[in-house]
Amino acid sequence: MKQALRKGRKKKFLKCNKRKDVALLKIIMAFYKKIILTFACVLSAAMSFTVSAKDLNDKLLNRPYADMRPWHLGFSFGLHAQMLNITHNGFTTDEGESWFMDQPDYSPGFCVNGLIDFRLNTYFNVRISPGMYFGNKIIKMRDMNSENTLQQNVKSALVVMPIDLKYSALRYRNARPYVTAGVMPAFDVTKKNNEYIKLKPIDFYLTLGMGCDFYLPYFKFIPEIKFCFGISDVIDHERKDLTDDPSKLKITQSIKKATSGMVVLTFYFE
Repeated sequence: MKQALRKGRKKKFLKCNKRKDVALLKIIMAFYKKIILTFACVLSAAMSFTVSAKDLNDKLLNRPYADMRPWHLGFSFGLHAQMLNITHNGFTTDEGESWFMDQPDYSPGFCVNGLIDFRLNTYFNVRISPGMYFGNKIIKMRDMNSENTLQQNVKSALVVMPIDLKYSALRYRNARPYVTAGVMPAFDVTKKNNEYIKLKPIDFYLTLGMGCDFYLPYFKFIPEIKFCFGISDVIDHERKDLTDDPSKLKITQSIKKATSGMVVLTFYFE
């Protein structure tokens, strides 16, 4: 009786394993079919590219006279991250609180600009790109004595007017790298009252950037990264809006100054 039970269990076990093996084999075959199809598609695309490339002159330039125009227009959109560099003064309240602020994370923002480009000579251009930057800064505040914490989301909508001097290298086929340096005044159109931290509406930046012109058949595509350094104190120390809530004034009193900064990734179309 026991032997019959063992034989029955063994048969069931073998049947189960056989089914698992068949299922596993089907999965492996399907996986290899996908790999073969993917490889075939890539190989076909590479062969077609090679064939078409042989028919083209590798010295053919897209838009060969684009940089000879005295001026031209364009537009851009991109992403950016805003920063707030805070310097503290060691202020302590009558209750013994000593507050310190920092920005632990950076939130991505969106920007859109127009562009007017003026040609000076073969290597230099002046670029004016008015636009708007939408972003925010998450500021965390902590009392060093009691470990109490606060948080504020500082949102901004900046109207900017970047003015850059662009120095470009010689064009190599359909690419031309460049660097920029300039200034960028900014005006914040958002209204912020009764907050722990209030920023002045006007700021001024020095900018450094780099990018590359890619000449396509119908337009130029230009990715660019730019670093913006604020040079003025953006903290509004005169908080008349906190007359009815003086408990929030301790945060502003703990800040000596704060300068802003941005990293901007932009895509131009000219």
